[in-house]
Amino acid sequence: MRPRWNGGPAEIVLVRHGHSVGNLADSRARESGAERLDLDARDADVELSDTGQAQADALGAWLGRAGQDALPTVVISSPYRRAAETARRVVADHDLDLVLDERLRERDLGVFDGLTGRGIKAKYPEEAERRVKLGKFYYQPPSGESWADVVLRVRSLLDDLRHGYDDARIWLFSHQAVISSFRYVLEGISEEELLEIDRSTPIPNASFTTYRRQGDSFELDSFADTTAVDKADVEVTEQPRHDGDQETDRAATEAQ
Repeated sequence: MRPRWNGGPAEIVLVRHGHSVGNLADSRARESGAERLDLDARDADVELSDTGQAQADALGAWLGRAGQDALPTVVISSPYRRAAETARRVVADHDLDLVLDERLRERDLGVFDGLTGRGIKAKYPEEAERRVKLGKFYYQPPSGESWADVVLRVRSLLDDLRHGYDDARIWLFSHQAVISSFRYVLEGISEEELLEIDRSTPIPNASFTTYRRQGDSFELDSFADTTAVDKADVEVTEQPRHDGDQETDRAATEAQ
């Protein structure tokens, strides 16, 4: 069941961070068949790649052309570097304050952080099997979070946005699994529907997903929209699909 709103924001725009050096390291690890990404930084400190910077700048330029009515009135970002850097570049030419909120951080992969699917299967074969049995939504990696845990964070943030933000246009800069979790909450979809969306529709870097409040609920206006990047003739990047590989290949990259 989707939440009902007596007030609150008029619009919520979810922006995925630009392409990161973590995404780049993941692509290289997959090409070489490595078990671990060649990446020294902790997940929170992974920065944007050159492509990611160009994507963020493209989104900022698009926002500048969109007019005053499209500008956010509130900007909130995950504190993770790649998301916060994306947000800062997007709003650089506008007089907007940026608030960091840890509830928008990416899903914590625990001991799987930095491993490819091949690495997870090699080092934690029993966990790979447990993930298949429990399913992606409820599976919690050792020392990490399930998608259900992320959903609880999303519900908490949305509850705060119910108060004091009437008719605001709120932009939230975050990560792939978190944006998917917003769909689960705002649309009241099922676990099965969420996972089908995740399988069938990637969320590209620097794409935006827009909700507009209609009466007492939010309605999806656009999903994984790359218009800003397309118009700037900048490369569109997204996570690869790994169908038939017990879903563990994507575990190591959901947080990148």
